[in-house]
Amino acid sequence: MSKDVLYLKIAKSVTEQIKSDTLQFGDRLPSLRSAQKLYNVSLNTVKQAYMELESRSLVESRPKYGYFVSQSSQRKLALPSVAPMKVAERENTAEVLIDKVFGTIGGTDVTQFALGIPGKSFLPLAKLKKSMINVINRKADSGTDYEPVQGNEYLRRESAKWALVLEGKISEDDLVITSGAMNAVYTCLMAVTKPGDSVAVESPVYFGVLQAIQQLGLKVVEIPTHPIYGVDLEALKKVIPTLSACCFVTNFNNPLGFQMPDDNKKELVKLITEYNVPLIEDDIYGNLYFGAERPKPCKFYDEAGLVMWIGSVSKTLAPGYRVGWVAPGKFKEQVIRQKLVQTVCSPSIYPDVIADFLEHGRYDHHLRTFRKKLYANYLQIQKSVTEYFPDNTKISEPKGGFMLWLELDKKICTEDLFDEAMSQKINFAPGRMFSQYNQYQNCMRLNYALEWTGRVESDLEKLAKMVKKRI
Repeated sequence: MSKDVLYLKIAKSVTEQIKSDTLQFGDRLPSLRSAQKLYNVSLNTVKQAYMELESRSLVESRPKYGYFVSQSSQRKLALPSVAPMKVAERENTAEVLIDKVFGTIGGTDVTQFALGIPGKSFLPLAKLKKSMINVINRKADSGTDYEPVQGNEYLRRESAKWALVLEGKISEDDLVITSGAMNAVYTCLMAVTKPGDSVAVESPVYFGVLQAIQQLGLKVVEIPTHPIYGVDLEALKKVIPTLSACCFVTNFNNPLGFQMPDDNKKELVKLITEYNVPLIEDDIYGNLYFGAERPKPCKFYDEAGLVMWIGSVSKTLAPGYRVGWVAPGKFKEQVIRQKLVQTVCSPSIYPDVIADFLEHGRYDHHLRTFRKKLYANYLQIQKSVTEYFPDNTKISEPKGGFMLWLELDKKICTEDLFDEAMSQKINFAPGRMFSQYNQYQNCMRLNYALEWTGRVESDLEKLAKMVKKRI
């Protein structure tokens, strides 16, 4: 039998195993050498077979781990719908609902699917404590002196080193330290807009961004967003002449989790450059990728200095430290001026602690472990949602980060469901929080960056039963 026929025969055999559920979503395929012995063929033939399966999106390769049955191979639930563009209808952000959800932040006996905070078991607490001790011991002023307005030089230098994805396109002098990513977003908005201006966001969009824009007296323009490809660039083209800024998460958006393809990022940068519209790019989830390599941000393709690239350790290392940064491009002076007005400078202790960790704490090793746990949890929660929730549930397919978006039956109001779930010590983020309009009422966002215990699994099943009762 020819080599060509052999590799296709192996690919067909694996395909049949996937279709029959013998091999299920997340299962690992035999290693190349194991498969070579199993099928009694050459190593190259096995490689060809696996590459053929990968080209059909039936399997995915994970460097150093092997080949796995991909999430798209056995997808039983549909992707969430793309909301239509709305321009006339106007509602307020669901502030009361947001307050209610955030009111559970201190709850110790609540299964916390709601808030975008990684569980303690995901964080290198001992190493952070060591960095804290290092900093305290060497600070003669005990951290009481003012920092430069632009921010801690040590952290700017280490952050620039860690921005490997930008391939040396930014230096420590390009960065401004902020009190977390949301403070960076707010400061950037103040630097490039004035009350009454319009700002484009994804829809659905992280509710904190909505609140920041509205707090500044700006108009929100929600752009339809695909759960795989991200912002609808054709819809954006129609409104960009009226915009003063765009504010997007291009890598693993919250709540949909999409990774905008590189070609779309290039087109987006070309579009904002043509119309001279700043892009505030929140890239806080960029290091939490499931694929082979860290995706590039739009900042990588920016030649005009219009992309204001934001990073933070709030999702990867230390949520409570409130340490972030922005590379504001041509708007650096305006951003520094806004920071001076708002906060004068950042606290000195926490930026030093993060800088020390970046230099000595093996951040790369921590991120690899973090991503591995996240991906395992993603496989688990997707499998559990498919098993427990109604068949007409629609579910997102994040490529990184730790948010899952569910679209439920139209009869379901997740705002009402929230109260019932909380009575059972189960928390989630109702979809209404993610738009200024009365939409996404039948949607919810789930955080899966938590220790996956028997209780977590049981509470997800309980939540699904509450949904089924309401249909």
